Amino acid sequence: MSPMTAARSSIPADRPQLGLRERKKIKTRTAIRDATYRLIEEQGYDATTIEQIAELAEVSPSTVFRYFPTKEDIVLTDEYDPLLEAELRARPADEPPMDSLRYVLGKAVGLGMAEDAEVTRLRTRLMAEVPAVRSRMMESMSVTSHLLCQVIGERTGRGPDSFEVRVFAMSLIGGLMEVSLYWAQHDHKDDFAGLVDRALDVLEHGLTPRTE
Repeated sequence: MSPMTAARSSIPADRPQLGLRERKKIKTRTAIRDATYRLIEEQGYDATTIEQIAELAEVSPSTVFRYFPTKEDIVLTDEYDPLLEAELRARPADEPPMDSLRYVLGKAVGLGMAEDAEVTRLRTRLMAEVPAVRSRMMESMSVTSHLLCQVIGERTGRGPDSFEVRVFAMSLIGGLMEVSLYWAQHDHKDDFAGLVDRALDVLEHGLTPRTE
């Protein structure tokens, strides 16, 4: 989980209006997620079952599984990858890639925190505390990595499968995942956006000597 996964799913107001079918799908996904968050807050992650989630969301267990293959996916899945890709592609072509990433990730973090900071904290806490959630997150990173490789490759004139692009994309995703873990492990005391910016500083400049 990164800013892409810490932010709650949403469709910004400036996006084209979706069709009825897609709106219904989003409504169902949101109901399932909201029910999951509520149950986890009340009784914990391990005690929360798919059957309980389905009952509270007023859908069948098979519907839950149709939208989310595992319980971990309910916590982690969001709608932000396509938005991230669109925002990156919309940045000026001559803008340095790291500047583009700072802008887009900052926007994603701001949107997620403004919508529901408590849900963002819950999701990152589950990443830190529940091995199954953390493991599933690591598996799902490949999807976002592929997206980033495509966009970064285009913006740098390299192939999306080139060694340098793949290393950069995975370094970025791994760093952002550590931001979420660090934030949760330190009781969410730090400014999340500030941590993201610091992580990007490390990727851009490396580990600079510490001065007292």
